[in-house]
Amino acid sequence: MSTQAPVPPKPVRKPSFDPEAAQKLEKSLALRPEKHQLIDRNILKDDSVAPSLQAAKEALARSQLEDRLEHALQARPKPEELVKGGILKETDIPPA
Repeated sequence: MSTQAPVPPKPVRKPSFDPEAAQKLEKSLALRPEKHQLIDRNILKDDSVAPSLQAAKEALARSQLEDRLEHALQARPKPEELVKGGILKETDIPPA
């Protein structure tokens, strides 16, 4: 006859997640907006470009916008020209 040490009972395990929390998460995920809606609202970036190129694409777009703005500012009329055209009064010219 062999004497074996008594085996202790296995502890009862509780689930590692709360069923109510899981149900709440499922509900939230069901109400989540679609990807295209998030892109339209500028929350997500458009993924038509490879992720490694997205930063370069954004930098290029910003640079092009800066160039257009700089060109528009250089092309706008001077205050003296606006006074000649009757658009601006002599007293409204900002100090230089």
